[in-house]
Amino acid sequence: MVTDGSDRGEWFRARARGITATDVAKLSTPRSIEAAAREKLFGSRFSGNAYTDHGKAREPEIAAWVQREHGISPSQALFHAEFDRRHLATPDGLALREDGCVELAEIKTTNKEWRSIPRQYLRQVWWQQYVLGAERTLMVWERHENFVPVGEPEFRWVDRDESEIERLVKLASQLIDVLIERTT
Repeated sequence: MVTDGSDRGEWFRARARGITATDVAKLSTPRSIEAAAREKLFGSRFSGNAYTDHGKAREPEIAAWVQREHGISPSQALFHAEFDRRHLATPDGLALREDGCVELAEIKTTNKEWRSIPRQYLRQVWWQQYVLGAERTLMVWERHENFVPVGEPEFRWVDRDESEIERLVKLASQLIDVLIERTT
Protein backbone atom coordinates (compact mmCIF):
# COMPACT_ATOMS: atom_id res chain seq x y z
CA MET A 1 0.00 0.00 0.00
CA VAL A 2 1.29 3.46 -0.90
CA THR A 3 -1.26 5.45 1.10
CA ASP A 4 -4.56 4.61 2.80
CA GLY A 5 -6.26 7.53 1.03
CA SER A 6 -7.27 9.41 4.18
CA ASP A 7 -5.03 12.36 3.22
CA ARG A 8 -6.28 13.37 -0.24
CA GLY A 9 -3.27 15.61 -0.87
CA GLU A 10 -0.87 12.75 -0.18
CA TRP A 11 -3.02 10.45 -2.35
CA PHE A 12 -2.93 12.92 -5.30
CA ARG A 13 0.84 13.45 -4.96
CA ALA A 14 1.46 9.69 -4.88
CA ARG A 15 -0.73 9.13 -7.94
CA ALA A 16 1.18 11.78 -9.87
CA ARG A 17 4.37 9.72 -9.49
CA GLY A 18 3.04 6.70 -11.35
CA ILE A 19 0.65 5.21 -13.87
CA THR A 20 -2.82 4.66 -12.45
CA ALA A 21 -5.84 2.64 -13.56
CA THR A 22 -7.41 5.94 -14.65
CA ASP A 23 -4.39 6.60 -16.89
CA VAL A 24 -4.40 3.07 -18.32
CA ALA A 25 -8.14 3.18 -19.01
CA LYS A 26 -7.35 5.79 -21.69
CA LEU A 27 -4.54 3.80 -23.36
CA SER A 28 -5.45 2.01 -26.56
CA THR A 29 -3.37 3.54 -29.39
CA PRO A 30 -0.06 5.39 -29.89
CA ARG A 31 -2.04 8.65 -30.03
CA SER A 32 -3.64 7.87 -26.70
CA ILE A 33 -0.17 7.41 -25.17
CA GLU A 34 0.80 10.90 -26.39
CA ALA A 35 -2.42 12.39 -24.97
CA ALA A 36 -1.92 10.62 -21.62
CA ALA A 37 1.69 11.86 -21.45
CA ARG A 38 0.56 15.46 -22.04
CA GLU A 39 -2.07 15.11 -19.32
CA LYS A 40 0.42 13.59 -16.84
CA LEU A 41 2.96 16.36 -17.52
CA PHE A 42 0.66 19.37 -17.77
CA GLY A 43 -2.53 18.33 -16.02
CA SER A 44 -6.03 18.24 -17.38
CA ARG A 45 -8.44 21.09 -17.87
CA PHE A 46 -11.23 18.78 -16.76
CA SER A 47 -12.11 19.43 -13.14
CA GLY A 48 -15.43 17.63 -13.02
CA ASN A 49 -19.03 18.21 -13.98
CA ALA A 50 -22.52 17.32 -12.80
CA TYR A 51 -21.95 13.66 -13.77
CA THR A 52 -18.71 13.30 -11.80
CA ASP A 53 -20.29 15.14 -8.86
CA HIS A 54 -23.21 12.70 -8.95
CA GLY A 55 -20.84 9.72 -9.08
CA LYS A 56 -18.86 11.00 -6.09
CA ALA A 57 -22.06 11.55 -4.11
CA ARG A 58 -23.49 8.13 -4.94
CA GLU A 59 -20.31 6.05 -4.55
CA PRO A 60 -20.55 5.66 -0.74
CA GLU A 61 -24.17 4.50 -1.05
CA ILE A 62 -23.32 2.01 -3.79
CA ALA A 63 -20.21 0.86 -1.86
CA ALA A 64 -22.42 0.13 1.16
CA TRP A 65 -24.66 -1.97 -1.11
CA VAL A 66 -21.58 -3.83 -2.43
CA GLN A 67 -20.40 -4.56 1.10
CA ARG A 68 -23.84 -5.71 2.22
CA GLU A 69 -24.55 -7.88 -0.84
CA HIS A 70 -21.06 -9.15 -1.74
CA GLY A 71 -18.83 -8.68 1.30
CA ILE A 72 -16.39 -6.37 -0.47
CA SER A 73 -15.33 -3.45 1.76
CA PRO A 74 -15.02 0.11 0.45
CA SER A 75 -11.46 1.25 -0.17
CA GLN A 76 -9.75 4.52 -0.99
CA ALA A 77 -6.21 3.17 -0.57
CA LEU A 78 -3.59 3.50 -3.30
CA PHE A 79 -1.57 0.35 -4.03
CA HIS A 80 1.50 -0.33 -6.15
CA ALA A 81 2.29 -3.43 -8.17
CA GLU A 82 4.69 -5.99 -6.74
CA PHE A 83 7.38 -5.57 -9.40
CA ASP A 84 6.98 -1.91 -10.44
CA ARG A 85 6.15 0.69 -7.81
CA ARG A 86 5.15 3.15 -10.57
CA HIS A 87 2.14 0.96 -11.44
CA LEU A 88 -0.67 2.18 -9.17
CA ALA A 89 -4.35 1.50 -8.51
CA THR A 90 -7.12 2.54 -6.14
CA PRO A 91 -9.98 0.05 -6.36
CA ASP A 92 -13.36 1.15 -5.02
CA GLY A 93 -13.66 -2.07 -3.00
CA LEU A 94 -11.36 -4.78 -1.70
CA ALA A 95 -11.85 -8.19 -0.11
CA LEU A 96 -9.35 -10.83 0.94
CA ARG A 97 -11.27 -14.11 0.90
CA GLU A 98 -10.65 -17.03 3.28
CA ASP A 99 -8.89 -18.96 0.51
CA GLY A 100 -6.42 -16.06 0.07
CA CYS A 101 -7.94 -14.77 -3.17
CA VAL A 102 -8.23 -11.02 -3.62
CA GLU A 103 -11.49 -9.69 -5.06
CA LEU A 104 -12.06 -6.07 -6.05
CA ALA A 105 -15.03 -3.85 -6.79
CA GLU A 106 -15.26 -0.98 -9.23
CA ILE A 107 -18.24 1.37 -9.01
CA LYS A 108 -19.70 3.59 -11.75
CA THR A 109 -22.82 5.63 -12.29
CA THR A 110 -24.33 6.09 -15.74
CA ASN A 111 -27.30 7.60 -17.47
CA LYS A 112 -27.16 4.92 -20.18
CA GLU A 113 -28.21 1.28 -20.34
CA TRP A 114 -25.17 -0.99 -20.64
CA ARG A 115 -25.36 -4.08 -22.84
CA SER A 116 -21.75 -4.73 -21.92
CA ILE A 117 -19.12 -3.05 -19.77
CA PRO A 118 -17.46 -0.19 -21.69
CA ARG A 119 -13.94 -1.06 -22.84
CA GLN A 120 -12.20 1.76 -20.93
CA TYR A 121 -13.70 0.43 -17.69
CA LEU A 122 -12.50 -3.08 -18.50
CA ARG A 123 -8.97 -1.72 -18.98
CA GLN A 124 -9.26 -0.02 -15.60
CA VAL A 125 -10.46 -3.27 -13.96
CA TRP A 126 -7.71 -5.41 -15.53
CA TRP A 127 -5.05 -2.90 -14.43
CA GLN A 128 -6.36 -2.97 -10.87
CA GLN A 129 -6.33 -6.78 -10.93
CA TYR A 130 -2.71 -6.72 -12.10
CA VAL A 131 -1.61 -4.21 -9.46
CA LEU A 132 -3.32 -6.02 -6.56
CA GLY A 133 -2.99 -9.61 -7.78
CA ALA A 134 -6.77 -10.02 -7.89
CA GLU A 135 -8.49 -12.88 -9.68
CA ARG A 136 -11.78 -11.10 -10.32
CA THR A 137 -13.61 -7.81 -9.90
CA LEU A 138 -17.23 -7.03 -9.24
CA MET A 139 -18.10 -4.28 -11.72
CA VAL A 140 -21.10 -2.40 -10.30
CA TRP A 141 -23.02 0.39 -11.97
CA GLU A 142 -26.04 2.38 -10.98
CA ARG A 143 -28.16 3.88 -13.72
CA HIS A 144 -29.82 7.23 -13.20
CA GLU A 145 -32.25 9.47 -15.03
CA ASN A 146 -31.62 13.16 -14.45
CA PHE A 147 -29.40 12.19 -11.49
CA VAL A 148 -32.13 10.14 -9.80
CA PRO A 149 -31.13 6.46 -9.34
CA VAL A 150 -33.21 3.95 -11.29
CA GLY A 151 -33.56 0.64 -9.45
CA GLU A 152 -30.89 -1.43 -7.73
CA PRO A 153 -27.28 -1.35 -8.87
CA GLU A 154 -26.42 -3.79 -11.65
CA PHE A 155 -23.26 -5.87 -11.59
CA ARG A 156 -21.11 -8.39 -13.43
CA TRP A 157 -18.00 -10.26 -12.39
CA VAL A 158 -14.95 -9.59 -14.55
CA ASP A 159 -12.32 -12.32 -14.48
CA ARG A 160 -8.60 -11.67 -14.74
CA ASP A 161 -7.36 -11.64 -18.34
CA GLU A 162 -3.60 -12.20 -18.55
CA SER A 163 -3.32 -11.26 -22.23
CA GLU A 164 -5.11 -7.95 -21.67
CA ILE A 165 -3.01 -7.28 -18.59
CA GLU A 166 0.19 -7.98 -20.54
CA ARG A 167 -0.94 -5.55 -23.26
CA LEU A 168 -1.75 -2.86 -20.68
CA VAL A 169 1.62 -3.27 -18.94
CA LYS A 170 3.34 -2.76 -22.32
CA LEU A 171 1.28 0.37 -23.01
CA ALA A 172 2.04 1.70 -19.52
CA SER A 173 5.75 1.08 -20.13
CA GLN A 174 5.52 3.04 -23.37
CA LEU A 175 3.83 5.88 -21.48
CA ILE A 176 6.58 5.83 -18.83
CA ASP A 177 9.23 5.94 -21.59
CA VAL A 178 7.56 8.98 -23.17
CA LEU A 179 7.33 10.72 -19.78
CA ILE A 180 11.02 10.04 -19.02
CA GLU A 181 12.03 11.27 -22.47
CA ARG A 182 10.08 14.51 -22.04
CA THR A 183 11.39 15.25 -18.55
CA THR A 184 15.10 14.66 -19.16
